[in-house]
This record gives sequence, C-alpha cells and structure tokens, in this order.
Amino acid sequence: MHKVISLFNHKGGVSKTTTTFHLGWMLAEKGYCVVMVDTDPQCNLTGLVLDFESTPDFDDFYSSNPGLNIYDALAPAFKSQPRFVEAVECVQVPERPGLMLIPGHVNLSEYEVTLGIAQELSGSLQALRNLPGAFRFFLDRVAEENQADFIIVDMSPSLSSLNQNFLMTSDFFIVPAAPDFFSVMAIDSLATFLPNWIDWAHQASKSETLRNATYPFPQPTLKFLGTVIQRFRPRKQNAASGFQTWINQINSCTRDRLFPTLSNHGVVLEEQAYESVGVCQSNGYCLAEIADFNSLITISQTERTPVFSLTKPMLTKHRQMGIVLENNETRRNEFHNVFSDLADKVLQLTGHTNA
Repeated sequence: MHKVISLFNHKGGVSKTTTTFHLGWMLAEKGYCVVMVDTDPQCNLTGLVLDFESTPDFDDFYSSNPGLNIYDALAPAFKSQPRFVEAVECVQVPERPGLMLIPGHVNLSEYEVTLGIAQELSGSLQALRNLPGAFRFFLDRVAEENQADFIIVDMSPSLSSLNQNFLMTSDFFIVPAAPDFFSVMAIDSLATFLPNWIDWAHQASKSETLRNATYPFPQPTLKFLGTVIQRFRPRKQNAASGFQTWINQINSCTRDRLFPTLSNHGVVLEEQAYESVGVCQSNGYCLAEIADFNSLITISQTERTPVFSLTKPMLTKHRQMGIVLENNETRRNEFHNVFSDLADKVLQLTGHTNA
C-alpha cells in the first residue's frame, strides 16, 4: 500500500524542496517507486526537475502539456467541471528510474478561498462537499496508476487552507528546519495550531456529507516521522558551536512542546518505533542533521541531480579539480550516507522494510 508523506513547515528557507528531491531520489535509488507532488505555487521543485528558470518556461510547459499539473488535475472538483478527478501523466525525472513528478502550478492558490469555505463545515458544505477529499482522491489515483510506493508532497510555507487539507490527508509528515531562531519559533507555533487542524480533520471524516461525497474525505491517519535539520556549517564532523546551539533548541522544542502535543492528539508512532531507528526523546526526534551543501548545491541544481549523485565528470565540468575535487567527492559520499540513512529510517517508520 502506498504512503503519502508531506514535508511541512510554515517557515520558509528550511530546504523543503531540496529535502523532497533528495529523499525522493534516494528512495528510488533503493528500488521504490516515488511520485513527488509540487503543491507550492512558487513551483521550485518543478523548476528544478524541468530545468526552468523563468515564467515563460512555465507558460510554455503549461501550453504544451495541458492538464499535466496539480492545478488542472484538481479542476474537475474545484471548477465543477463535468468530468471526474483522475490521475494525470507524471513527468519522469531524468536519470533516475522510479522517480516521477506531478508539476506544480503558479495559480494553485486560486483554490484557496473555496476550499477554506468548504472546510468551515458550515451550511455551504453541501455545495462544496467534493473539495476536501479531492486532493487525497487524486493522489490515490496517481499512486494506483503508477504502482507507486510513496507520494512525497512538497508544501508551501504557509498556514493556508490548502496546506491544512494536504497535510491532514497525508499518512506521515516530516518537519524540515534550519538552525536559527525562526525555526525554533515555527516549531513552537506548530504545537499551537496543529491540534486545531487535527480536530478539524476528525470532524470532517465524521461528516455524513463528506463521507458521501464524490471524493470522500478520508479517515485521518497522519503520523509524525520527525524533523530534518539542514543548512548548518560543520566543524570537525559536527555543527559549528553557534549552529549547534540552535539545533539543541530545535530538538528541545520538538521534544518538550511539539511531540507531547501531537502525542495527545494521536499523531505519533509508538515510542519503540522511533527508538528502533535511533530517533527518540534524547535527540528531539530528529531524523537527520544535514550540513550545508555549499558550492555543491549550485552544481546539483545545474545538473538536476542530488548532491550525493554528482559524478566526477559533473564536478570537473564545473571546474572542480585537485584538492577541491577530492574534498567535494568526499563530501558527496558523506551526503550519500546521510540521505541513505534518512531513507532507511523513513522506510522502517512507514512500514516498508526492516531497514
């Protein structure tokens, strides 16, 4: 059975897109079929995969590939079109068999208002009953069509009704974070508003109107996998002291604020599940700490390849030579180990393997 994993943090600049791309690639490298879904109207994941740099690139793609994006895929529900929501053709990620993309669309936010009204569970619900369940219905059709093991959702940094819907209809979620004050504050605020979202999802799943909709709202199954802390400067295999201070605060806030709140609302796994992969209270339920990619990220984006899959010809093409080349090859291999370990933890926590 496929699993839907969302990467969510309402703070921007925490490498959600980078983590989505690298995790998706690594899971595909391990033999799993993965579909990435770009639900951020900024479309950074789509731009990365398709090598787009400007608005005309997106306009040309939408014109040449009508319907092949998340906005058009959901249009039958949100625009009351006389057809059903169904799977659309995925874009195959170059050089990585088993990894695909549902492109994003800059106009996806147009659905925000109508979905927000539908999710008020008010008198207007009858007319808009097909909206809350449409996204998960679409993902399930995509997974079935492609025999996918995982759907990974790259979400925008906002507290929108779209994000509420995307997250609450997922099976699991990861919270990416950066070692800074704002990530600490963001994780603290997650403990404040996520209970409201969770309570809403349970109310929605009990609504007879939504249960009998064309796209039924699913019973909530969401579980927290952990955090991923990225973008710090390393020093002797560890984070430099200034970054480590913020990492410690993120882990403390997750352990003492976020996790207990999620636990009280039934959105966590059994403690032994976390402990079995080395993710527990002592490390703040952190799945991985990933140092800054530095110059490798520019090469990675240019080559549309994860940092850990950059080849020697790719590096030398970008004037990497001598000791710089040797050091970056070493760092590439270290990143491969980090993301391989992250993928193994995700596989075990989601019940796909005994990694």
